[in-house]
Amino acid sequence: MGWEVIGVLHLPPLPYVGVRPSQSLDEVIERAISEARILEEAGFTAVLVENFGDYPYRKRVRDPLALASMTVVVREVVKGVSIGVGVNILRNSGLEAYSVAVATGARFIRVNALSEVVVSDSGLLEPEAPRLRVVRANYPWVKVYADVLVKHGGSLSLVAQRVTGELKSLTLDDVVRELVLDYAERDRADALVVTGGRTGEPPSLELLRTVRKHSPVPVIVGSGTTPENVGELLKYSDGVIVGSYVRRGGRAGNPIDVERARKFVEAVRSVRG
Repeated sequence: MGWEVIGVLHLPPLPYVGVRPSQSLDEVIERAISEARILEEAGFTAVLVENFGDYPYRKRVRDPLALASMTVVVREVVKGVSIGVGVNILRNSGLEAYSVAVATGARFIRVNALSEVVVSDSGLLEPEAPRLRVVRANYPWVKVYADVLVKHGGSLSLVAQRVTGELKSLTLDDVVRELVLDYAERDRADALVVTGGRTGEPPSLELLRTVRKHSPVPVIVGSGTTPENVGELLKYSDGVIVGSYVRRGGRAGNPIDVERARKFVEAVRSVRG
């Protein structure tokens, strides 16, 4: 198809040292593999394994049982499909996700705050780029997909500029250019992810166009893509990450809907022509 079409595997709650979820780890693995195969058969080019069910999210997941469980799930998904597999450990566990990817053979990770300090409901998310420096040098084959102005959060630099009045003299183009250059040049993002404000909301076309204008690396739409808007969004991006639409009722966390998954891929192919 030419574009990346990445489906998100919304995992149910993982086991933690202090929490025993209702589903066993074997059940979590079985569902993840099943959904990954559905997406592969529908024509998706990759899947992103995400601890979606662990909300409210910790700033960083350090629990050894949760990380061990995530590693086992990802490894089984990697073994179960032939398409690429990525890792996202919410809210901003970039080093942990990268480590899981190295150990399992996953090809990429998603990081919510690679270069920015982000104000979120999990607290202040600090940039992951410095923490990733050494592991990326030693294991350079894992790609880093980095959110820009991530959903469910606000960039602290923008908040500070707004308070001091500096934003009055800055355009969206000015702000995005500086962010994109930091992400791509200083912190070596392999792709930039652009989202709407919340899960299931598409980014504004103005923001997407502006990121694409300044980005020297691929740009991926990270939320809110549907068969109805995918054509417009792909004019200014190199792919999409789809979580909510391909699930039953279009609701994040629900089981994968086979027909919705197929319909989405057909829409992408029709855009491709």
